[in-house]
Amino acid sequence: MYSTRPVKIAGMGYYVPPNVLTNFDLEKMVETSDAWIRERTGIRERRLAGRGASTSDLATEAAMACLRDAGVTAREIDLIIVASASPDYLFPATACIVQHSIGAVNAAAFDMEIGCTGFIYALATGAQFVAAGMYRKVLVIGAECLSRLVNWSDRTTCCLFGDGAGAVLLVEGSHGEGLVAFHLGADGSGKDLLSLPAGGARMPASSETVEKGLHYIHMEGKAVFKFAVKIVDAAVTKVLEKCGKTPQDIGVLIPHQANLRIIESACERFGISRDRVVVNIDKYGNTSSASVPIAMCEALHEGRIEKGDLVVLVAFGAGLSYGAAAIIWS
Repeated sequence: MYSTRPVKIAGMGYYVPPNVLTNFDLEKMVETSDAWIRERTGIRERRLAGRGASTSDLATEAAMACLRDAGVTAREIDLIIVASASPDYLFPATACIVQHSIGAVNAAAFDMEIGCTGFIYALATGAQFVAAGMYRKVLVIGAECLSRLVNWSDRTTCCLFGDGAGAVLLVEGSHGEGLVAFHLGADGSGKDLLSLPAGGARMPASSETVEKGLHYIHMEGKAVFKFAVKIVDAAVTKVLEKCGKTPQDIGVLIPHQANLRIIESACERFGISRDRVVVNIDKYGNTSSASVPIAMCEALHEGRIEKGDLVVLVAFGAGLSYGAAAIIWS
């Protein structure tokens, strides 16, 4: 960190909708199979938000779970940051909706939109507010309702994504613990490899954009896969260098849950055994900016993270973007 104030995570919470869509359910909707999906992605099922629910609803549930875990009230929160590629609206910010929903009347609020890397970026941003002394309690949320943006007739993308939200509360910590390093990056030359083409200022909504399916997620899967395998290695290496650690020091690696083969490649590259890597893609699919906080919450609840562990988070996504964070668990 670049400040004298250390920052730690004081509470966590997550929420996934109860509605389960399995690979066998998808077999009835599109030309695919359970075996085809599992072999290529590791996904068995995913969660979908119910009728009428949206990203802010999932984010609110995760936020309330986080506050309960931390033992603080919503009125104590100074800032809310929501990372999402599927916000309720272009504006207002989903964070403002969450602020009202949880009763955080004293909090500032804004969104961050950097695809699946969103939570890492938001975590780094929120940490700087605490480290600088501007705010004492910052709520960082990764939340997605990607089922609303998926073309359910496109078998290359509809099997990948799910809905969910995860949240953490950042506060001042003690030296030698908490968030000790970040590495963020982007490569805008890959902007067209993973995108939602229409609905913004460059391509406003029209009957033509709707007819062409340009309001759905578009992805060049092979190109994104190649980028991800390369950049996960680079991002983890960089963040370890920044905090003076090596792959052998990693207690728990929590990667973005996009593809099991990408995760396995990272394990092989760094010589990390699978028991030190958190994997839940089989249950939830790719929940974009929500995947890392959900996986971190589950790992803590399962007793896989202990005090003093070096926890490394890493993600990649649209932009193309990437990021990693190193935490000495407190």
